[in-house]
Amino acid sequence: MSLLGDVCVVTGACGFLGQYLVKLLLEEEKLAEIRLLDRIVRPEFVQDLEDKRGETSVSVFEGDIRDTDLLRRACRGASIVFHTVSLIDVIGTLKYSELHGVNVKGTQMLLEACIQENVCSLIYTSSIEVAGPNPHGDPIVNGDEDTPYSACLRFPYSRTKKEAEDLCLHAQGEVLRNGGHLATCALRPMYIFGAGCRFTLGHMRDGIRNGNVLLRASPREALVNPVYVGNVAAAHLQAARALRDPHKRAAVGGNMYYVADDTPPVSYSDFNHTVLAPLGFGIQERPTLPFPVLYVICFLMEMLQTVLRPFLRFTPPLNRQLLTMLHTPFSFSYQKAKRDLGYTPRYSWEEARKITTDWLALMLAKERAQDHH
Repeated sequence: MSLLGDVCVVTGACGFLGQYLVKLLLEEEKLAEIRLLDRIVRPEFVQDLEDKRGETSVSVFEGDIRDTDLLRRACRGASIVFHTVSLIDVIGTLKYSELHGVNVKGTQMLLEACIQENVCSLIYTSSIEVAGPNPHGDPIVNGDEDTPYSACLRFPYSRTKKEAEDLCLHAQGEVLRNGGHLATCALRPMYIFGAGCRFTLGHMRDGIRNGNVLLRASPREALVNPVYVGNVAAAHLQAARALRDPHKRAAVGGNMYYVADDTPPVSYSDFNHTVLAPLGFGIQERPTLPFPVLYVICFLMEMLQTVLRPFLRFTPPLNRQLLTMLHTPFSFSYQKAKRDLGYTPRYSWEEARKITTDWLALMLAKERAQDHH
């Protein structure tokens, strides 16, 4: 079902995924209006949308996701909200209160604004990290939404994302002020890659400092299935269409869906090497230290972090949860999203890899130009 004439709000519109989603909505749907909600909305991004928007109005709502007035204004008259904004922190740089404030409290306030302003659909961008892996490193290979698993989340980021996901799914069927009902669903993408991914860029920079050799943080057998950002954006659009369809709404509402594509299962480190190898990067044969040794080092660093916390903010570059994630096979199928949402990947693995490598080539040229200066 089309979103013809709808008013859509995209939170985190200037983020990595948000930008792709906004552009896709403008390219594929004849919306009445799209509202960009973010802490900072860059004028050049809005300008870049000019030739894509056609007759769709593009409005900017700049500010904090915890600003009630901002949320009410952004949601007023809107029919669909794509909630992509969140603080991402996998090494413990941010305080828990910050993560909880944006990821959980911000989501709760957004849901309240949706109810007050009669928004009928909300799609929440969750994360594979709300599924695990657990501290034991129990593997999942080609799992699905019904795969039994004891997550036992340790990361504050993972916990806050799970709490926010639960809030959104529990809001399914909430009565709106006009007597209608809110429909919600959550999408759990795998590790998202593509042009603009700061994590891949960070690994490339580490490789440059290491003489164009990538550090191996994960063993070859720890297979995961990254997903291309353009395919994740497509899944969000399909979810919105499904929630607007009276025949699908009841089946989709209140459900969670894994979002993957046809990227071949690979370890995180080997994925980085795959997209960077054409640019002349090698990779270490094996991790610098065995997993048990690294685990003990992480434990000791975490203890030191706890002892120093009253006096000094110290963030270890690696912790036990991140180490476990890097060493655990953890892959999922997108078949439920295909069946319920009509989602199929828009981009093949070959296309996604080329787009990503071409972007990295540009970034590499910039890095080397700066070095010469």
